[in-house]
Amino acid sequence: MTRRSFFEQMAMAAAAAALPAVGATGGAVPLRGVYPIMQTPYLDAGPVDFEALGAEVRFLDKIGTHGLVWPQLASEYSRLSFDERIEGAETIVNAAAGLRPKVVIGVQAEDAETAVKYARHADKLRPDAIIALPPRKENQSEFDLEAIRSYYTAVGKACDLPLFIQAIGNVSVEFILQLMREVPTLQYVKDEAGHTLSRISEFRAAHPPRPLGVFTGGHGKTLIDEMARGSDGNMPVASWADLLAASWDHWQAGREGEAMDAFGRVSLFLAQVSAYGLVSANYVLFLRGVFSNWKTRNPDERPLTDQARRDLERSFDYVRPYLRG
Repeated sequence: MTRRSFFEQMAMAAAAAALPAVGATGGAVPLRGVYPIMQTPYLDAGPVDFEALGAEVRFLDKIGTHGLVWPQLASEYSRLSFDERIEGAETIVNAAAGLRPKVVIGVQAEDAETAVKYARHADKLRPDAIIALPPRKENQSEFDLEAIRSYYTAVGKACDLPLFIQAIGNVSVEFILQLMREVPTLQYVKDEAGHTLSRISEFRAAHPPRPLGVFTGGHGKTLIDEMARGSDGNMPVASWADLLAASWDHWQAGREGEAMDAFGRVSLFLAQVSAYGLVSANYVLFLRGVFSNWKTRNPDERPLTDQARRDLERSFDYVRPYLRG
C-alpha cells in the first residue's frame, strides 16, 4: 500500500464512521429482512391515491414486514411526476413514524441533477436509507460505468443517509466494491445483475472496505437459497410480503422446515405475477382491502381477464389462513 492510498483509505474510514447510525423511524443499522417495494395506488380518475399509499404503510406494519421501499420499478416510479414522488415520500415517512418497518426512499432519476434533488429532499425527511437505480432507458442492460460512478458520487454527496445501489446489467461485484471506496454512504446493494445466488457468494467472499448489506429482488423466488448463502434481505412486491417475512423470521430463528413451508405458500403467486404482470400484484392488494382498484399506469400492462382474476382469487383463498393481516 502506498502512503497516498493509506491516507485515502483512512479518510474514507473516518467519513464512514461519521455516518448516522439511526434513521427517522428509530431503527439502528444494519438493515435486514423483507423490505417490500410498495406498489403505487391510483384513484379511479387517475391521480395517485396518497391516502391509500399511507394505508399501505400501515398494512405492511400490520403484516410484520421489516421495512418498506418506495418508489422503485414495482412502484412505477418512471410514470410518477416529480411532485407526486415528493408528496409520496412525505406521505410514507409520516405514515411510518412510530411503526416497525424501516423506510427506504428511492431517489433515482434519468440524470444526476434530478436524482440529487430527490436525495436532498430525502435528507430532510430522514428515512432510514435511500436507494437508487442507475439512470437507464427502458430495458437497458449495458451502462457507461464512469457515468454511473459520477451519478452515485453526486447522490452520496447530496444525502448522508445509508445508500443502496441497485445493481443491474453490467454493474459487477468488483465495480460495487470499488465504488464503496469512493462513496462513503454506500452501505447496501440490491443485486439483480447476473446470477443472484452466485453473486451473493461473490459478495460474501469479497473484502469490502466496510460491511456491505446484500439484498436481492426477483419477487423473492429464490429466498430460501438466498438466505442459505447469507443474504441480508429481499425486496419483493408488497402483496404477499407477509408470507416471505414469515419465511425469513423462521429461517433466522433456525426453524428451516417452517421457513420452507411458509415460502412454499408463495409459489402460486410468484408464478402468477410472472404470467399476469404487476397488475396481478395490485389485484391481490385489492383483495386484501388495501387498494380500491388495481389500476396501473403502464400502457403495455395486459388487463386482467375474468379468468385471471378467478385464478388469483383461488390462490388468495388458499393462502388466506396463513396471512398475517
